[in-house]
Amino acid sequence: MYLGVDGGGTKTALALVDADGNIRGEHSAPGAYYFASGLDATGRALADAVAALLESAGLKASSIEFAYFGLPGYGEDSTVADALERLPAAGLHGTPYRCGNDMVCGWAGSLGCRDGISVVAGTGSICYGERGGNSARCGGWGEMFSDEGSAYWIACRGLNLFSRMSDGRAPRSLFHELLRTRLELAADLDLCGHVYTRLASDRARIAQLARVVQEAALAGDAPAMAVYAEAAAELAGLVEATRRQLGFGADEAVPVSYSGGVFDYAGALLLRPFAAALRAHHPHYQLETPALPPVLGAALYAARCAGHPLSVAAIKRLREQGKQS
Repeated sequence: MYLGVDGGGTKTALALVDADGNIRGEHSAPGAYYFASGLDATGRALADAVAALLESAGLKASSIEFAYFGLPGYGEDSTVADALERLPAAGLHGTPYRCGNDMVCGWAGSLGCRDGISVVAGTGSICYGERGGNSARCGGWGEMFSDEGSAYWIACRGLNLFSRMSDGRAPRSLFHELLRTRLELAADLDLCGHVYTRLASDRARIAQLARVVQEAALAGDAPAMAVYAEAAAELAGLVEATRRQLGFGADEAVPVSYSGGVFDYAGALLLRPFAAALRAHHPHYQLETPALPPVLGAALYAARCAGHPLSVAAIKRLREQGKQS
């Protein structure tokens, strides 16, 4: 049995998978972003989530051969690296495990642990790829000055757009009135109170405002559509930088896939300009629909870490079940 944990800024997903590719249990828990909640709280949240999963599946920790925990922010602060590595131990009672960045879950799931590149656009954004045993990452430096193309980034672009429209620095469009309506603003400047007070400048809660930008873009609002085109260009730039790091040749095919909430809910609004931006960088990118969600990718990666990678037949079975879950 293999445990996969896909941590995120907004939610944490867990799954138990057996060697034959059967999903034996799934669970959803709050986010596990230690930069926001602290190490102790993150550790407790992970232990509680694992316990809840095992209880719902009617299993014990001893039934798990190996676990992989993909944690947002992992590897981005060497002063807490050892403490972060120890976080899952309390909930596993001796079960072997490995921690890594949650970007690995997205890659392992979307490409089935095959060589290639996967970009994640959720609350934050990051890109990861492997080729011939080598790995590389790009982006994911945090919401304050990076996370380009993420939900938080899109939301902030939308908030900036609203402020410029309100001031007269940009022509008003449908998006301006839509944001006022959705947030029930009596006056434009009330947006400050909403973001800084009611949302408490919270990363995950602000990221949800990307849905308003999406709504306007789907309605044909040109400024909102431009935000998504810019997001697609930024995400394609992460992929291109990762390709160069990995040393893919000029004529070499490069499988590319994706994961994360922005791709999930934006659909063609993001995928269409993303595909075009990839082609502009390199003619041999092969954009693929994700094979598995990140949480099942984490379980798949756990099996590989244990030295028992799942067979092609098991991955196929896992894919069929993943579409149904």
